[in-house]
Amino acid sequence: MPLRKSKKPSRNQAILRYKKQRQRNLLASPGIHRFVLVLDHLKAGFNVPKIFRSAEAFGAREVHLIDIGVFDPAPGKGSFKKVPARFYDTFEQSYAELKARGYTLFILEAGGAESLFQARLPEKCAFVLGHEERGISFDPHDYPDIRRLAIPQFGQVESLNVSIAASIVMYEFVRQRGDLTAAVAPPESGNSLRRKATAR
Repeated sequence: MPLRKSKKPSRNQAILRYKKQRQRNLLASPGIHRFVLVLDHLKAGFNVPKIFRSAEAFGAREVHLIDIGVFDPAPGKGSFKKVPARFYDTFEQSYAELKARGYTLFILEAGGAESLFQARLPEKCAFVLGHEERGISFDPHDYPDIRRLAIPQFGQVESLNVSIAASIVMYEFVRQRGDLTAAVAPPESGNSLRRKATAR
């Protein structure tokens, strides 16, 4: 459920964070890798900013948000302002744009699809991630060109958390198609710097 103004300071601060980072997102530069994440009606909760955090780490070109309301970007550690975000009312709008730009679209499913680890991913991919409970918002039979991928699982849990699944598929794309020479070391956090100072 999207965040609404309330009497709780923490929620109002989350709304302010969202507005500020969404404004700064207008200046975000596309990532170095030619893959896009399509967040199809996800809950406006912690999964969305966590996906942005991984998208920034893996150099995503952009993230499409389909009918997703205001969310607290704090779990994304500032990544919402760094990865270009495109907002749409319906999946059809995102689909039409991605097809016009030459992207191959994939739906992530829990089973009955091609294994992610056996698939040869094309140079330009768009990965569609559905709602945490209801799944994708459209009938896949209406889009026969969209391919289906499954992440192999070896336990008894029904499915992976959507932000975890997103991270896995991004990693696999970068493993197959990424420019590994462009990888950078993450900046040292204040905590690690303090630990070094203490150790001296």
